[in-house]
Amino acid sequence: MAEFRTPKGTRDILPPESARWEVLVARFAGIVEAAGYGLVLSPLFENVEVFQRVGESTDIVRKEMYQFTDKGGRELALRPEGTASIVRAFVQHRPPTPWKTWYAAPSFRYEQAQAGRYRQHHQGGIEVLGTDDPDVDVEVIALAWEFFVAVGLRLITLKVNSLGDATCRPVYREALRAFLETRQDQLCDEHRTRWEENPLRVLDCKKAECVAATADAPHQLDYLCDACAQHFARVLEGLTALDIPNVVDPRLVRGLDYYTRTTFEFASRALESAQNALGGGGRYDGLVEEMGGPPTPGIGFGIGLDRTLLACNEEGILTIEELAPRIDVFVVDFAGGDGARDITAALRRVGVRTDRAFGGRSPKSQLKSADRSGARLALIIGPDEAASGRVAIKDLRSGPGTPQELVDREALVNEIRRRLSSDAPTVGAASILES
Repeated sequence: MAEFRTPKGTRDILPPESARWEVLVARFAGIVEAAGYGLVLSPLFENVEVFQRVGESTDIVRKEMYQFTDKGGRELALRPEGTASIVRAFVQHRPPTPWKTWYAAPSFRYEQAQAGRYRQHHQGGIEVLGTDDPDVDVEVIALAWEFFVAVGLRLITLKVNSLGDATCRPVYREALRAFLETRQDQLCDEHRTRWEENPLRVLDCKKAECVAATADAPHQLDYLCDACAQHFARVLEGLTALDIPNVVDPRLVRGLDYYTRTTFEFASRALESAQNALGGGGRYDGLVEEMGGPPTPGIGFGIGLDRTLLACNEEGILTIEELAPRIDVFVVDFAGGDGARDITAALRRVGVRTDRAFGGRSPKSQLKSADRSGARLALIIGPDEAASGRVAIKDLRSGPGTPQELVDREALVNEIRRRLSSDAPTVGAASILES
């Protein structure tokens, strides 16, 4: 019989590694919800037209999107990014504005798997729909920055740019197109034939030929209309006021066609430059109209959680070893009665993380399981304890010579809570969410 394995470009995330993901998502949720953002859960797949709106000339739509026909003959696609689904939901449900939302969900792109990049990858993001105030741009960028700082990342670079709007971008596109016409023979193989279709994509190309050929290309910043220039100036002023370091990068266009005005990207200096982007975003003031809704400005970002954890690895933070144990108490019962079942249930009801052994295993085997669990305390119920209505408490962190203490069953819950509350605070998903 064939041995089934994960499809290419996907992976299983098992304990204890999955605990890092819990911490990451919990910290993200805590930060954005404190700023008034609410969680949206959208479908993994949509009508293909929803994602075609992000730009049919982009590689995401042309090459990487998982597209299929369902049994009803409908053309569908797996979600390649988060913004399009949020905008579709806004158009469909018409919530009051400004609509501030967040998500943490898998996305799918058919691309070559590599470090921190998978065909099923995970994103956390926020979107704000219904205001074009540049201070919202600052808030969105600041929340992403706060997340990276809260995780403990220090080697983060923020790049910002403005892509103009429907007034000034067409003028710039023509200037860039005229420039590229004189350099088309110097471009990479792909853009040598496609530069005219979407000239801004050439600036996003990381291949050496395109980078060299466009080194002195015109910049959108030099073509901004007064309104866009004032908007961008206010964004930069806000980032400075909040002490968020940034670099203005005129080449920053990102990989999607819907961006207008502010665009930004976060990168890790701990990773190799070719794969160091952790996430980014920008304004998309025309996307709601593209989806059939009323004119509605919007802005948001997406952060790659896989890549963020890769950066954590390189900086030596958020390691499995530093996370709190998942269990506070482990119950060892070799009396053959109901003690383990009843005590475990009683402790869980009052919020004590408790586990136990099953299957009538030997005392030695159960104690080994208690040690492996990382629990603070072991509760031991042997025949003598069961007969006297007491439980032995063993401190698993105090060394092998520490004596056990006997406690009456009626007083056990209060005693356990007292002992655990006297411990130093631990760092786990729950404590992070509350911080």
